Amino acid sequence: MSISTAFVAGTFDTKAAELNFMAERIAAAGVSVSTIDLSTSNTPSGADISAAEVAAFHPQKEAAVFTGDRGTAVAGMSKAFELWIMANQHKIGGIISAGGTGGTALATPAMRSLPIGTPKVMVSTVASGDVSPYVGPADITMMYSVTDVQGLNRISREVLGNAASALAGMVKFKPDSVESGDAKPGLGLMMFGVTTPAVQAISAHLADDYECFVFHATGVGGRSMEKLVDGGFLEAVVDLTTTEVCDMMFGGVLAADEDRFGAIIRKQVPYVGSVGALDMVNFGAPQTVPDRYKDRLFYEHNPMTTLMRTTPEENEKMGKWIASRLNEMQGPVRFLLPEGGVSALDAPDAPFHDPDARQVLYTAIESVFEASDNRQIVRLPHHINDAEFAASAAQLLRQLAQTR
Repeated sequence: MSISTAFVAGTFDTKAAELNFMAERIAAAGVSVSTIDLSTSNTPSGADISAAEVAAFHPQKEAAVFTGDRGTAVAGMSKAFELWIMANQHKIGGIISAGGTGGTALATPAMRSLPIGTPKVMVSTVASGDVSPYVGPADITMMYSVTDVQGLNRISREVLGNAASALAGMVKFKPDSVESGDAKPGLGLMMFGVTTPAVQAISAHLADDYECFVFHATGVGGRSMEKLVDGGFLEAVVDLTTTEVCDMMFGGVLAADEDRFGAIIRKQVPYVGSVGALDMVNFGAPQTVPDRYKDRLFYEHNPMTTLMRTTPEENEKMGKWIASRLNEMQGPVRFLLPEGGVSALDAPDAPFHDPDARQVLYTAIESVFEASDNRQIVRLPHHINDAEFAASAAQLLRQLAQTR
């Protein structure tokens, strides 16, 4: 099977007309196509890969998929399909599916397991709302179906046909930059508005040695960066802005998940980290801030973004959690503590300037951190956005890379 093969996956017991229509459009564009049945009714469908073949990849086999209960069956098939994709991803030039809430929840976890750059299209009835639970850190293209994915009509033919043509184009015309064999090593950098000067300066220092990929610390930004580390796209990381931990621990809207730093632990890439923007928790408009925080110090970043200053007690909790994750890293690690402040708002005469809270954070990190030859904390007498801090961070990364 050619690596340029496009796969059309979905529940062929209820969506065969729509799925086969997309397969025909992809084939008409000159792309090899194969169909995958994700039905949970266990009835023959005529798809190239049957539902039973996919279900066999579940750890508990078909019994965990063909349960007769919609909820458990969809969850079981979703898990089986994800494992099927992981076993067969070398064959997949691109993948497309179409469905409602169930079909979208069924197909997208498997899509997320594919490498960044493998074309992924999901035509969905829920694609006009919050798609973050389906897309996550992956490059899934979500297309709103307009009408329900139920029968072919003049609207669904337009939407499904456009989606199929889009996937065919992605599969056929892979960007030259992706195929280039002389690219520089990839460097991931985490940035927020309040750490932009530091990240820009570090990128400039390292641009001759690395292709720099900057990620915004929005929760999904950190997951995207770590997905690329896990996938081998990034050979080193400057994790300057770890603010997503604040939101994870204290209910903000740009939260990491519990696997934050997990890719660094697993892949052992050279890692320079810091405490960028750990002075703030992110909320939406002022009225969205939980009542329990009504007496706290806030800064209105814009009408839709309210920042809350973290307290010494919160800094202690964050510091200990971060240090415990750093202790799991066996690769080359330098974690930097900027003594002059952790963000543009944590500076003399700035609204979040609080040396006491900052010192509690650093003391908590150092109290739990287990130093080794590979893993060290470095205190620097600079603000995180100072030019000297950026120069030191870049120099330390170069040193770590030379030890690999």
